[in-house]
Amino acid sequence: MTPLDSAYWEQRYIENTSRWDLGTISRPIKEYIDQLKNKNIRILIPGGGNAHEAEYLWHQGFQKVYVADIAPSPLASIKKRVPDFPSEQLLLTNFFDLDQEFDLIIEQTFFCALDPSLRSNYVKQMQYLLPATGKLVGLLFNAPLYEDHPPFGGDTEEYKSLFDSQFKVHTLASAYNSEPSRMERELFINFRQKKS
Repeated sequence: MTPLDSAYWEQRYIENTSRWDLGTISRPIKEYIDQLKNKNIRILIPGGGNAHEAEYLWHQGFQKVYVADIAPSPLASIKKRVPDFPSEQLLLTNFFDLDQEFDLIIEQTFFCALDPSLRSNYVKQMQYLLPATGKLVGLLFNAPLYEDHPPFGGDTEEYKSLFDSQFKVHTLASAYNSEPSRMERELFINFRQKKS
């Protein structure tokens, strides 16, 4: 399998071949954001790509939104679309090198973009980045998808076994409000820290 490094993802963005990008914020995540009351929380969107979620959050008044990606093009795209988005909150870095704390991490097609061999490391890093009250919220694919290139799939049982040791599973259920092309192929997740 081709290494899924910064050069790989930069090329995908240049060629516009990340076809699972909806071109807008996904409805389940939008509806979750719309019920958030505290606009002072620190939010991370890892592997954010074009980060339509970050754009939406920013326009809703959330000022502590961070996007991390290993490819520069999508971060530049955000800055072009949202000129007042703080450059220092657009993090050109590997997710696994992050060393900050966030109250909420939004998962949107990052997990499925990682080599499956990194999934247990993903869980550990999420647990590391979130405080005792932190949450990991978003969407995971509930479909086999591909084995030799992203997006890589998964299913409920795999996710339960992966996350159960580090997180309290508050919600892991089929998303009722997915986009039509993804209906019955997405799970909405709301995982809570087990730290005390």
